[in-house]
Amino acid sequence: MHFGRHISGQFNVELESIRTHVLTMGGLVEQQLSYSMQALNKEDMELAQKVIHDDHKVNAMEVSIDEACTLIIAKRQPTAKDLRLVMAIIKTITDLERIGDVAARIARVALETPSTKHKHYHVSLETLSRQAIAMLHQVLDAFARMDVDAAADVYKLDNNLDIEYKAVIAQLTKNMMENPKNIPSILQVMWSARAIERVGDRCQNICEYIIYFVKGKDVRHLDEDDIYEHIK
Repeated sequence: MHFGRHISGQFNVELESIRTHVLTMGGLVEQQLSYSMQALNKEDMELAQKVIHDDHKVNAMEVSIDEACTLIIAKRQPTAKDLRLVMAIIKTITDLERIGDVAARIARVALETPSTKHKHYHVSLETLSRQAIAMLHQVLDAFARMDVDAAADVYKLDNNLDIEYKAVIAQLTKNMMENPKNIPSILQVMWSARAIERVGDRCQNICEYIIYFVKGKDVRHLDEDDIYEHIK
């Protein structure tokens, strides 16, 4: 991506390097989320342990990118679109780190509820998790290209995620009423469902940052229709 002409060609190199590191972090987070769901659904304790162990890599990348952004602000004193890019990156890596936390927590659920008799509760999360992972993948692609139209398309996918989440919660609530002795395990799955649903919200945040960078408009807290008006 070309960010514009600067007096120092090194400035472009620094901006591109940071953006590349964000995408690397995003790829790792996507992998972590995918692995955590595989660990939960397949009762793969080794994979769950790997997700938990690798969470520190996500955290370290957030710190490293944040430091690089701080250095650019101090050294280059960016203005206008350059500053918007740096701010969008700082906000994006915060949301990516939170998604990484979700993956680690789901991996811990996999370790805490390994019994096959509860596996059918975990299966109820498969569609929800697939939708969340696909949404994350698409928003990272939109970020790589800073494509506002793609970001808007990803933004509305959260509606489908919300519908699936409500269906999962309704089914799990019914299961609790029918099998009170399994309530602790079901509550763990409910927590996982809520965490996965929040991944969609984090992806929506990243969509907003993309729009902010490209259009210079803060669309946080706006209705979906109003967001589309701002990107025209």
